[in-house]
Amino acid sequence: MPGKQPWFERKFDFTYSVERYPDIIERLRGTPVRVEELIQPIPLESLTRRDADTWSIQENVGHLLDLEPLWTGRLDDFQSGKETLREADLTNRKTHQANHNSAAIDVLTGFFRAARHRFVDALEALDDNAFSQTALHPRLKTPMRLVDLCLFTADHDDYHLARITALTRK
Repeated sequence: MPGKQPWFERKFDFTYSVERYPDIIERLRGTPVRVEELIQPIPLESLTRRDADTWSIQENVGHLLDLEPLWTGRLDDFQSGKETLREADLTNRKTHQANHNSAAIDVLTGFFRAARHRFVDALEALDDNAFSQTALHPRLKTPMRLVDLCLFTADHDDYHLARITALTRK
């Protein structure tokens, strides 16, 4: 079953080849389309249904949107030459307070698509050398290159896509 290992318990190996950053950018570009394809056949009332204490499908989509400022902020951190990347809110307060279940799903997906498009455009505007820049990831306490941030973001997207898939099967 997807998503069995909680996100904060996962380990990451930041040895991915820098030269493969275009592949990762394609994953990032495709996430909004994958989200929309996953949720399209789901009845609206099922999008907001929770499974015990986990987020609903719609809240998972909203969470992806909520984290876009973190990813673009960390990109800014790399471009500014910061030694340590900005921290994430590990309590996910923004998602818990957003009441994403009361929003229209097409509004959430539209905002997510636009935000992700801006992030991908910013990445594509960089030269090849930018993807080798390094900064410390604050939670993992390990150096991370910009290419690693891209992969980390794509893996986070996939984690929530797997959660959505699991919820559609309930």
